[in-house]
Amino acid sequence: MSHTDYLTARMSVEQTPDQVFAAITNVRGWWSENIIGDTAALHDEFVFTDDSRYPGETAREKKGIRFCRFHITEVVPGERMVWHCVDADLTFVDDRDEWTDTNVVFDIAATPEGTTVRLTHEGLTAAESECFEACSQGWTFYITTSLPQLITNGTGQPIPKYSA
Repeated sequence: MSHTDYLTARMSVEQTPDQVFAAITNVRGWWSENIIGDTAALHDEFVFTDDSRYPGETAREKKGIRFCRFHITEVVPGERMVWHCVDADLTFVDDRDEWTDTNVVFDIAATPEGTTVRLTHEGLTAAESECFEACSQGWTFYITTSLPQLITNGTGQPIPKYSA
């Protein structure tokens, strides 16, 4: 299967590849303020959850990603980062571990105008993934709206931190 079959999202900004890479590693700044773990170096592991009001919200209400644990498997500053999904529990689809053993790949390229980022979620396809439409909408928002806002304005639109 070619990478073009996988879920993708793309955006461009005027900043340098190193600035864009630094923003990508600041996952709390553009995806979720509730990330648990480190998100920047090779072999770091972190956990994402859709919880936004309280811990365990997604498990109770069954409306999102209860958790997804990522292991960073490739880091090339200014060029590429790969997160491997070690395990996951998606409460909104029948195949709740659909993200398990998938890879989220950030390819960063310098352009005459600045930098382009292409996110590819390897393992998620329109033909085979139950979550494809919802996940495509989510990744598209975070990659084309929240991440560029973090890069250009210093503030993205991540899932807000819940009060414990």
